Amino acid sequence: MGQKTTILYIDDEPINILVFENIFSRNYNVIAAASGFEGLERLHSNSDIQIVICDMKMPRMNGIEFIVQARKEFPNLFYYILSGYDITEEIFNALKNKVIIKYFCKPFNVSEIEESIKEVIKR
Repeated sequence: MGQKTTILYIDDEPINILVFENIFSRNYNVIAAASGFEGLERLHSNSDIQIVICDMKMPRMNGIEFIVQARKEFPNLFYYILSGYDITEEIFNALKNKVIIKYFCKPFNVSEIEESIKEVIKR
């Protein structure tokens, strides 16, 4: 098989990053960031990133704010939101306007995330 798909995972909770890395690093290259600002730095420093999965609730810059900013410079990536809260109007509008592909709930369903990644990577 070819090169592994690279995922940028952004979450301000270190335990969530650890869990995500432990689960997904078997099949994907996982790059982690602890904030939207750090996520932008990772995007600038790693051209292999194809998938971005971002927590919604973070200090200073929430997930949608990060994705709107990131899409300006990296419009060809696939963006997802992950949240421990119910879908908000902001997330609903981001889905409707195709700012994000999908919204995942915490605790996340591994197979749901993997299926979504497989769908977009085939394109």
